[in-house]
Amino acid sequence: MARVSSQELVSRLEKGKLIPALLLLGEEPYLRDACRRMLIEKFVPEASRTWAVSRYSADNGDTQAALEQAQTLPMLAQQQVIFLEDAEAIEKFGEKNRDAAVEQLDAYLGNPAPFTVLVIEATALDQRMKLSKLLTEKTLIVEVGLGDKPEERLGAAAALAKSIAEEEGVEFEKGAAEDLAEFVSADLMRLKTEIEKLSTYVGARKLIRREDVSTMVISEKTTTVWDLAELLVSQQQNKAMEFLNRLLNSGEAPLEMLGAMTWMYRKLMEASELKGVTNGFQAARSLGMRPDQAEIALRSSRKISKGQLLNGLKALQLADDRLKSGGKDPRTVMEFMVAELTAPEARSAGAK
Repeated sequence: MARVSSQELVSRLEKGKLIPALLLLGEEPYLRDACRRMLIEKFVPEASRTWAVSRYSADNGDTQAALEQAQTLPMLAQQQVIFLEDAEAIEKFGEKNRDAAVEQLDAYLGNPAPFTVLVIEATALDQRMKLSKLLTEKTLIVEVGLGDKPEERLGAAAALAKSIAEEEGVEFEKGAAEDLAEFVSADLMRLKTEIEKLSTYVGARKLIRREDVSTMVISEKTTTVWDLAELLVSQQQNKAMEFLNRLLNSGEAPLEMLGAMTWMYRKLMEASELKGVTNGFQAARSLGMRPDQAEIALRSSRKISKGQLLNGLKALQLADDRLKSGGKDPRTVMEFMVAELTAPEARSAGAK
């Protein structure tokens, strides 16, 4: 079948025709989630989604179960959407199990249920394997990646940034979207988060300027605030101070860093409230973060109490007030803040 981009999928869905089977192929979680939402919203009414949307994992051996559900009439809905994630795991099965899974998929795709949209997901597939050849022939392949070349990835991210900004009711001045794409290294989940922050920052102006991006967004090339998270929550004060000074010496703006740290603490609060989540991949969707960063947030949130997080947010707000009031040395303000954030819990709890 055809190979289309995630944006081309939108136009196909607008035509209203049921798509029996798709392959979401690529490593970009933001685009994959966007496609999932579009398919669910298009084919399953909100009231029916508890019964008519199912998720399975090939890595857990769920291929047969997913296909059996795909052939079962959905409850209280005319159509259903079935997700079979981690399809690349099939390629790593032993020969007998691998051939069995491919045969099951081949049989279903040869005669798909008219009331089901089967969505198979994979980050990458070996084109020499039977699975890849089968899915290439019998599914609509939707690319959920940005390309392999850096310039392609940055160009695609910049274009998507403009689209997200439009949804937020703001726009970029010339060159600002490209700057943002480069700052976040084409990480689309972070791109969306930064645009939400920027839209709040620019307020009624409704225009994101290049200087706004420079002010509000910590460059991924320089560092990431999550490198600081574990130092703070484990109260490694000396290492945290050294890290802070490296950032300041490299030219990072204190207010910019402070905004990112405040966002980090809020994400730690969210992570601390997640139930039944054991790893970064599971947490990434709920937190709106990359899996590697979500893993750090999840791990760090287990090392710090909610009281410490709340006191940390107060310390960050106090530092923000001091920086914005002027008259105080920014480095001293930041160092004092890090000292408060890395203080023992008893001291933090008593801080006013």
